Amino acid sequence: MVNKFKKDIQDDKLINEKKVISFPHLGNYYIPIYSLLSRLVSNSEILIPPKMTKKTMELGEKYSPDFVCTPFKYNLGNFIESLDKGANILIQAGGGCRFGYYAELQEQILRDLGYDFTFITLLDAKGVNLAKVYNKFRIINPKLKRIKFSYHFLLTIKMIDILDDLEESIRKKVAYEVNKGEFDKIHSKLLLELKSVKNLIQLYKFKNKYKWILESVKLEDKGSHLKVGIVGELYTTMEPFSSFFLEKELAKMDVEVKRYTTATYLLFKKGKEEKKLIKSANKYIKYALGADGTESVAHSKEMCEMGYDGIIHVKPFGCTPEINAMPILQKISRDYNVPIIHFTFDMQTSETGVTTRLEAFYDMLKMKKEAQNV
Repeated sequence: MVNKFKKDIQDDKLINEKKVISFPHLGNYYIPIYSLLSRLVSNSEILIPPKMTKKTMELGEKYSPDFVCTPFKYNLGNFIESLDKGANILIQAGGGCRFGYYAELQEQILRDLGYDFTFITLLDAKGVNLAKVYNKFRIINPKLKRIKFSYHFLLTIKMIDILDDLEESIRKKVAYEVNKGEFDKIHSKLLLELKSVKNLIQLYKFKNKYKWILESVKLEDKGSHLKVGIVGELYTTMEPFSSFFLEKELAKMDVEVKRYTTATYLLFKKGKEEKKLIKSANKYIKYALGADGTESVAHSKEMCEMGYDGIIHVKPFGCTPEINAMPILQKISRDYNVPIIHFTFDMQTSETGVTTRLEAFYDMLKMKKEAQNV
């Protein structure tokens, strides 16, 4: 009875008080998330979380358990920043591995710090369930119609898919641009324009426009440039700040980059491909490693077979599945004679150290490629 009374009070607060909604930052995905929230929740303010900074990490580090993985700390720091800016509704995606339990622990920590807010977790460990997500949004907006939700949810999914597709194209081509910095300028304009997309017609016009623009960029012939694959834990691969903008650094070195991990992959392909990936890498794994570990192994093997010059394995401190993947990745490296370098990121990681190791890895790959071409 007491719990029901508390729930009734919370529901009344959601209906009567001004809603200020926020969510954790994750790369450029804040744009489609903001778009979805702004269209589904009436009479509310959508607070875009601050981009990740050292302050974000320090806040998360201060109030998190010592040995929890680094993405937890980033998310917690982001929530604190949003709450301090006036947010009173926090949305967490949820998901697999320990990430599936983040919401409960983060909520308790924030309440212990004295914050008053409503916490909503959209996904469970099984992934996307449209009916459940709809019901979660109705907590915020009880008048939300199913047809409106379905349309804008579809728009958001398509927006994420198109964003992933365009950014993948940039990753593949940026090493070969004749006019250095051209793809960066296009990317900035692309993100700015994506914010103003309001319906599917505008979205498909946007897609066609930028596919044509990206294809129009003048490129060098694909010759001696290095090709490097990035594998590892999902947050560290998709949030640039958490890996010290690794992809940008590789682009400066004229390296073609490939990574499989995107929001589209995680939401709609990852679960379906697990058995296939284990089968394709059955020389190295017989069972799922958990979280992104299976993908790290199978995709590394695949890229070695595709002729990539090197593999970069990234993970946050405290990520057990990726630690389990490391000795297997070393065996793949020996079997295919493809160098693999491991980067672990946390508060103690030195940006200078990462840059130095990355440059040394690049030099080694370059010398190896030149020796093979003699």
